[in-house]
Amino acid sequence: MKKIFLPIAFFLYFITVYGQKNFQGLAVYESKTSTSDFKKRFEGNKEMTPEMQKSIEERMKKMFEKTFILNFDKQTSIYKEEEKLDAPGQNGGGMRIMASFMGGGGTYYKNVKDKNYTVDKEFMGKEFLIKDSLKIYNWVMESETRQIGGYNCYKATTVIPASKTDFRNFRPKREEDKKVENKMAEINSDSTKTIVKEKKTNFMDEIELPKEITITAWYTPEIPVNQGPEGYWGLPGLILEVNDGKTIILCSKVILNPKDKVEIKAPTNGKAISQKEYDETITKKMEEFRQMNQGQGGRGGQVRGMRFGG
Repeated sequence: MKKIFLPIAFFLYFITVYGQKNFQGLAVYESKTSTSDFKKRFEGNKEMTPEMQKSIEERMKKMFEKTFILNFDKQTSIYKEEEKLDAPGQNGGGMRIMASFMGGGGTYYKNVKDKNYTVDKEFMGKEFLIKDSLKIYNWVMESETRQIGGYNCYKATTVIPASKTDFRNFRPKREEDKKVENKMAEINSDSTKTIVKEKKTNFMDEIELPKEITITAWYTPEIPVNQGPEGYWGLPGLILEVNDGKTIILCSKVILNPKDKVEIKAPTNGKAISQKEYDETITKKMEEFRQMNQGQGGRGGQVRGMRFGG
């Protein structure tokens, strides 16, 4: 009798909660990106004092550990970083530029029915409004299960190209790769050796982008909406965790039909642009930034000189 009662109870709960016309949910996600690789590079820098290292680590933690709120209904959602008061001087110079790449932005709107999204992003004082079709994920459904926050979750994986405009995808170059690059650059020329020495001080030359990354997601059919954090979607249930091997986005709280509902609509501020156009624009600016740093011996003093046209 008990075995019969439980499915019926769940079915009645499903009808009551998700059958409402004005159904809405709220999910809180904690995003953390590993910084261990970068910390090792700082520790090996003899020119960096313990105070400087501590300051950089605190700023990196601020950029790589964030809280986001996902408000969703049956068809649409908005994903936005939780608002916090910034301490003076925490987002200056190059750190502010790097922060533009941390998967943030203003409001990330998804419409899974129409299969499109809109997200507003700011980069170096310029506002962009990215409008495009949702990425189609070729999810592989796995049999492995686990519980997250009391919800039964199922595993799914996919492989996607690494985004050039998401700094979380970058990895420090391996020492072996750097030695090969330096050896190739040293073609019996003292001037070439000088350039190699300058390049070593340029942060942008110390990192690389993998061609693709493996995404592991955990979703729960107990919340049967086709939504998830950031641009993730396409599974038969709310995605409660995403892991790309370096960044983990984990749901810490879910509220179904909260008392205070929000208006779920797409942002409208910024220059309208496609994702491809945005990626090309940002990639071009970052290459300019890299070259400016090379010309200044890696000091980054020319950041203020970069400007967008228009």
